[in-house]
Amino acid sequence: MAELARKNDATLLFASTSEVYGDAEVVPTPESYWGKVNPIGPRSCYDEGKRFAEALFMAYYKQYGLDVKIARIFNSFGPRLREDGLYGRAVSRFIKQALANEPITVYGDGKQTRSFCYITDTITGLMMLTLSEKAKGEVVNVGNAKEVTILQLAEKIKELSKSRSQLTFHPLPKDDPKRRCPDTSKIEKIVMWKPSVSFEEGLKRTISWFS
Repeated sequence: MAELARKNDATLLFASTSEVYGDAEVVPTPESYWGKVNPIGPRSCYDEGKRFAEALFMAYYKQYGLDVKIARIFNSFGPRLREDGLYGRAVSRFIKQALANEPITVYGDGKQTRSFCYITDTITGLMMLTLSEKAKGEVVNVGNAKEVTILQLAEKIKELSKSRSQLTFHPLPKDDPKRRCPDTSKIEKIVMWKPSVSFEEGLKRTISWFS
């Protein structure tokens, strides 16, 4: 893809991830943080795959001037989010369980945090970065700066869906990050972007779709 973009003088937007930061020791996490990643852990194929791709695209930018923009996307959610299988997300899994009045499965004590950004906001941020000349060769966080615990997420979904589900607690997966929250000052400065859909409004829309 990098070579194809170079030969055609194209813009390349790379969808990277907050996972490149690993179990971050700096929260909110700025783009300048190098990360704390286990290179041989159970999540390493994804983490290191994205980190390698970032390195490759930045090398193309420095060597050839490729118009690359790297977006480190934090947890996005909304309609059509997969709720089953290996890639089932907490938001969609909790909603499916709540609507069926089944136990809501929380891993760990639920105090670990994530930052949930509604999908239309994420996409808007990505489009604005793609079209911005100032974003060329930049690595930028795309996400909501509001930090939410997994327990708060489960309880809010239960409340909004009027569910009779009980919360159950299960062992936390290995290398699961304790906190995940972006410093979004860079994207705010480059393209004047901020999320516009609140956490609760986004959940209402997502629950409605799953219903």
